[in-house]
Amino acid sequence: MTDDMFIQTIEPTTHDLGGFKVHRTLPSRPRTMVGPFVFFDQMGPAHLATGTGIDVRPHPHINLATVTYLYAGAIDHRDSLGTFATIEPGAVNLMTAGHGIVHSERSPAGERAGGPELSGIQTWIALPERFEEIDPAFEHVPATDLPVIEAGGATARVIMGDLWGASAPTTTYAGTIYADIALAPGASMPIDPGADERALYVAVGEASLDGLPLAPTTLYVLRPGIAATLRSETGGRVILCGGEAFATPRHVWWNFVSSSRDRIEQAKADWKAGLFPKVPGDDKEFIPIPEVPLTVSYP
Repeated sequence: MTDDMFIQTIEPTTHDLGGFKVHRTLPSRPRTMVGPFVFFDQMGPAHLATGTGIDVRPHPHINLATVTYLYAGAIDHRDSLGTFATIEPGAVNLMTAGHGIVHSERSPAGERAGGPELSGIQTWIALPERFEEIDPAFEHVPATDLPVIEAGGATARVIMGDLWGASAPTTTYAGTIYADIALAPGASMPIDPGADERALYVAVGEASLDGLPLAPTTLYVLRPGIAATLRSETGGRVILCGGEAFATPRHVWWNFVSSSRDRIEQAKADWKAGLFPKVPGDDKEFIPIPEVPLTVSYP
């Protein structure tokens, strides 16, 4: 089998955030979206120094939903709705920004004493235009509520959408597929040919698709309709993501995503002017708007 299975192969931009690395494959110059996914980060894996942790100060979002999924460690989420939730491995935090939300992400106090672990995937889902300005919301889905499919020595947890005949309870705003596939040594699992756009990402270990090795921390965008089998000789964790193709592009600037550039400019002005709501319990700090953000869309 050749790499004719793939439309694109997107290598990551890697940022060292002091103690851990983040590998970002979306947005990129080759491609800005796969289905509704407009942002794809892998955090870690890392073991942070004793007494330290991650401290992502309060910052804003608009017109998107963030999806946090961990392999290891824990993160305390607080937002301007008054939400407090601790996410742990296998669970989902879905935060819908809508017309505007502010949140922070920090290592729990109990994790810091021994040096926190951090390993996981954070993605942003673009909202269809009719949902871009809805009221913000937060949803925590425990690992026990997400369907798990076992086949051929592989175990797949469905994070969002419908896959392999199972449906996740996580809210979706557009057609979305999202799954964490754990492959034991020698295991295999078929990749469903459905969805307009799909991508595979090897987060941990090793995997191949119909005999073609997949490089780690690289996003492989599959050709529509391709049916193939994912395998691992030594074991690995693979993300499958995608969904319906958007008819209109999304603009990304820093933490803001929108179908309208003007709406992003308004959000930038509102954050500078202090017009976004505060985060109860975490309102003493904030991230200033950058002059040159690390995350931007490409014309």
